[in-house]
Amino acid sequence: MDPSDLTPSIRTWAAELGFSACGIASTELPGDEAHLIRWLQAGHQGAMGFMGRHGRKRARPRQLVPGTRSVVVVRMDYTPDQAADPRAVLDDPQRAFITRYSLGRDYHKLVRRRLQKLAERIQAAIGPFGYRAFVDSAPVLERALARDAGLGWIGKNTMLLNRHAGSYFFLGELFTDLPLPTDTPVRTHCGSCRRCLHACPTDAFVGPYQLDARRCISYLTIEHPGPIPEALRPAMGNRIFGCDDCQLVCPWNRYAHPTAEADFQPRHGLDDAALVALFGWDEATYLERTAGSAIRRIGHERWLRNLAVALGNAASTREVVAALGERLDHPSALVREHVRWALARHGAAPERTGD
Repeated sequence: MDPSDLTPSIRTWAAELGFSACGIASTELPGDEAHLIRWLQAGHQGAMGFMGRHGRKRARPRQLVPGTRSVVVVRMDYTPDQAADPRAVLDDPQRAFITRYSLGRDYHKLVRRRLQKLAERIQAAIGPFGYRAFVDSAPVLERALARDAGLGWIGKNTMLLNRHAGSYFFLGELFTDLPLPTDTPVRTHCGSCRRCLHACPTDAFVGPYQLDARRCISYLTIEHPGPIPEALRPAMGNRIFGCDDCQLVCPWNRYAHPTAEADFQPRHGLDDAALVALFGWDEATYLERTAGSAIRRIGHERWLRNLAVALGNAASTREVVAALGERLDHPSALVREHVRWALARHGAAPERTGD
């Protein structure tokens, strides 16, 4: 089959597998490679050493997977239509805000399985071919590839934006050795809008298209392994896993589509849970309730660290202070330090211990 004849079929099969869109990108990302190097040299990756570990390979698909000639990029929407209003949760300091993408089951396996099925459909049509599927599982500049595949443009908040779907979606890539005709990149439609830059609670944007991860709440609550800088804790509010503020204010997200995937709907009431209730989870409960969830990856210690910060920002009530007091003797020095900070915010801190 001629590659140009295959592309329409790939799009059809992708749609049948539940993907919201599908495009084809080339393997050349010179401008994005230069941007990545500048970002790394500025230290904006923080403790994410893996961002620089593979060097320039992240921007060179042919080095990552030798023989790659084109990349099939897919989009899958994740906005849960059964979740509580995120703005209402953010406005209630006693409740926990969790980024919308992680309320349901972990997307990595689901999207990867669908990509594998897409590859099998292609193989059934043309015979064996070389491919590898990626969903946040390798050093891939997925937003740059998605842009070049015509799925959207990279906004000032560094997210991929789509005129008809906003930014609430996952991406996946199928690196192939097929010479597929590539799509046309989408031009930017942000104009003079800077709402996302101004909305960041911790001022993590050092400029348009420039995110200093060391100040980003998503980084601090998920990727950062140690103590959260005290200067940033008050601005974190009740955000305990990720942050959606720059997406919530984006005008294009008025067009975001509710997901058709049942697995992306909220589980265990995590879309509108009380901070005190979550802080009371022991490790066994945490592991049980986050099974199959992206939240599981931070572990119980960071979970309690993040919740302690949020409780420090909550209204001073007997319930909040009592919950924090229950964790003063926690085995983790990291947890104890954040609990003491939170209690001090409520004027109830004990004398500092030796740790």
